[in-house]
Amino acid sequence: MSSDEQARRELQRAAAERAIECVESGMVIGLGSGSTASFAQRKLAEELASGRLRDVRGVPSSEPTAALARELDVPLATLDDHPQLDLTVDGADEVDPELNLIKGAGGALLREKMLAECSARLVIVVDESKRVRAHGVQRALPVEVVAFGWRAQQHYIEGLGARAALRRTADGDPFRTDNGNLILDCSFGALPDPEQLAARLCARAGIVEHGLFLGLTTDLICAGPGGVRHETRSRRA
Repeated sequence: MSSDEQARRELQRAAAERAIECVESGMVIGLGSGSTASFAQRKLAEELASGRLRDVRGVPSSEPTAALARELDVPLATLDDHPQLDLTVDGADEVDPELNLIKGAGGALLREKMLAECSARLVIVVDESKRVRAHGVQRALPVEVVAFGWRAQQHYIEGLGARAALRRTADGDPFRTDNGNLILDCSFGALPDPEQLAARLCARAGIVEHGLFLGLTTDLICAGPGGVRHETRSRRA
C-alpha cells in the first residue's frame, strides 16, 4: 500500500470513528458496506465490548457487512423487525455541495438506499477526496438491473447519453449483487440535472435501483489534513 493510500485510509478511519459518536445505547442502526463503513463497524464493536454502548443492534446492508458483524459480535437485526431505524452510518463514492451522493461502487446500493430511506438520520463518512463540485465527472453511476433483458436497459441508458458497461468480477464473470441482479456502470460525464436523471431511471421497468442518493444525507463527517468536520442538513421532505 502506498503512503498516500495509507494516509487516506487513516483519514477514513478517523471520520468513521467520529460517526460512532452519533450512536446511543438502545438504538437500532443501519450498517453500511465498504471499507469506510467497516471502520465504523469495528469502532462500534469496541464501544459495545467496553460497555460504553449497550443494547445496540445493526441491520446490515450486504452479506459481507453481516459477516463482519458476526465476526465482531455486533448484534444483528432485520429491517422486517425494525422498519424504522434511528440512523445509518455509511460511506459514499462522491458527495456534492448539497450533500447528494453517488454510491454503489461496492454493489450494495439497493439495500443501502433502503436502509437510508428507513433511517431518521443518514450519517455519511468520507475523506476529502470524495468531495466533488458535480456528480459524474470522476465516477460512473452504478445502475442495478435485472438479468433478464439487461441489454435493453443498457441500450436505454445509452440513449440518455451514457456509456454503460456491465460490471464484471476479476474472473471476467458478470458481477451479481446480493439480490442476484447485475450492475451497469454508466459514464455520463458531469450531471447537470441529477433529479431528472433519477426520475428517468426510476420510471424504467427492469432498472431496479440507481446510485444517486438525493436529499437523504443528514450528517456528513469528512476527514482531511485539517481535521474532521461534521456538517448537518435537514432531510428533504
